[in-house]
Amino acid sequence: MATADLKVKSKITNEQVARYVVEKIVIESDIEAQLRKDTTHLSQGGMISSSDVGSFLNIMAQTLNTKKAIEVGTFTGYTALKIAQALPEGGKVICCDISTEWTDMGKKYWQAANVEKKIDLRIAPALETLASLNSEAGTFDFAFIDADKLNYKHYYEACLKLLRPGGVIVLDNMLWSGAVSDNSIQDETTVALRELNLKISQDTRVTSCLLTVGDGLMMVRKK
Repeated sequence: MATADLKVKSKITNEQVARYVVEKIVIESDIEAQLRKDTTHLSQGGMISSSDVGSFLNIMAQTLNTKKAIEVGTFTGYTALKIAQALPEGGKVICCDISTEWTDMGKKYWQAANVEKKIDLRIAPALETLASLNSEAGTFDFAFIDADKLNYKHYYEACLKLLRPGGVIVLDNMLWSGAVSDNSIQDETTVALRELNLKISQDTRVTSCLLTVGDGLMMVRKK
């Protein structure tokens, strides 16, 4: 009789289970649901994070008692909204993006949810914004990265510098529709994410776990 590989026990890989999670378990507010609906009408609406990812980020920010957060890649503001809702009065999430075309959509929803004062949107290349925060290194509680994949390694290093010990970075799309697990796929983006997964898993400055939530969330805790 073949011995089961006890390292591999996840069977959560099919669309039916994914739909069960986002349609039956995750509860979105009317504001969140409308933002998602409006985003789907955009030509690149598929870039919006799934609702289970949004819920995960919200809970993580609450668990960390987050007062200062960073988001790299804001798009229409769904995840910024979810993070901001977890912050106390006086808390702030600094959002990095280069397009007002998309972020302008999010602003009215931030206002409707009464979190606009907690969101500091900075329209500029993210690495420039992150560099401008160096005087605050070691003081941020939480960071979420969901932007151009080829720069993920640079965003990771910049955010790690800004985090306090015990702070957490979450990187989205780290399974890249499963492509990172197939070494025959060698396009530039897949290789970059595959290499970053390995780098993070071996990084002695952090502890990490790659979760099969959404398109793969790499969760990183700074030591």
